[in-house]
Amino acid sequence: MYGSNKAVTDDTDRTEFRKTEKKYKLYYDQNSKRKKQPKQVDLSEVLDFKSFLDSYHQNGELPPEIVVVDCRFDRPVFGLESRPGFYFIPGALSVDEQCRWIRDSLMSFPQPPNRTNHNAIYGPISDLFAAVKERKVLVEDENMPAGLDSGSNGCVGNEDTCRWSFCEEDSVLSRGRSCKSVSASVLLRKLRWSTLGLQFDWSKRNYNVSLPHNKIPDELCQLAKKLAAPAMPMGEEFQPEAAIVNYFASGDTLGGHLDDMEADWSKPIVSMSLGCKAIFLLGGKSREDPPLAMFLRSGDVVLMAGEARECFHGVPRIFTDKENAETTTLELHFCDENDILEYIRTSRINVNIRQVF
Repeated sequence: MYGSNKAVTDDTDRTEFRKTEKKYKLYYDQNSKRKKQPKQVDLSEVLDFKSFLDSYHQNGELPPEIVVVDCRFDRPVFGLESRPGFYFIPGALSVDEQCRWIRDSLMSFPQPPNRTNHNAIYGPISDLFAAVKERKVLVEDENMPAGLDSGSNGCVGNEDTCRWSFCEEDSVLSRGRSCKSVSASVLLRKLRWSTLGLQFDWSKRNYNVSLPHNKIPDELCQLAKKLAAPAMPMGEEFQPEAAIVNYFASGDTLGGHLDDMEADWSKPIVSMSLGCKAIFLLGGKSREDPPLAMFLRSGDVVLMAGEARECFHGVPRIFTDKENAETTTLELHFCDENDILEYIRTSRINVNIRQVF
């Protein structure tokens, strides 16, 4: 679902959703004398729930399409009249909570047995973020026979084979050009998703209960239950069973899609935004329905339940420039953690938690 920032000029046969994706997607001005200067985009039609929250607190006023959900939550929860089952909670996570889940998303969530997009090539990778901090390089040992135990420190592999391991950069240089290697920092930048709890099989588009997995961390479960409450049927409690963590770098997009693999669509998907500001598109039940665009900032939470689960949605843009990223507060909190600071300045993380059964 991830896309590139390569421009496409032909609108023939494009759906309304694709046209809107193209409108907000990051493109670069080919005529600019400055290197890779982003093209200007009109953001005047993008819904801004932070602005709505400020207005609501000041004078109780909201735009016609926006409603306040009466759900006995500890802060205002907004909805859209045209999208039943969609809930937006601006600033739902404190800065400390945001920092906690950013750290876990980088250090804990990609840890085996959780799967990531790197599994297909390298197998499960342990301690990726620690390897980034130590400036290590992942190296393939072509002489390593198959079938060995892959439990050694810093060892990764496909199934039971341990063919890849983290090494010091100097030792890799001494092996020559024939050595297959990739730096830990590059692997981190190419990390696109990890899965918690029940593991999602992307090739078959279903949950594979036979895959090894750990339960979702208890603190994340408790937070998800609290956040899900406004969208839950009366008298029921959300049961977090799986989560998908998406990692976005500059130029990355998440194409329009449905999250339709869970059994009961009356239960919400709980989606937490962390890091750089993004644009989120919420369409209708057809790709031909024009989507609504809205800003997602770090700490915002979106719930999608019931009819909203049938709506196409995606992320066509994240903002990594200083003017629009809105990461200053996070940067102050990570001033003594340089590797996280460097990452979060130009990245967005989305943690979306689901009840599968």
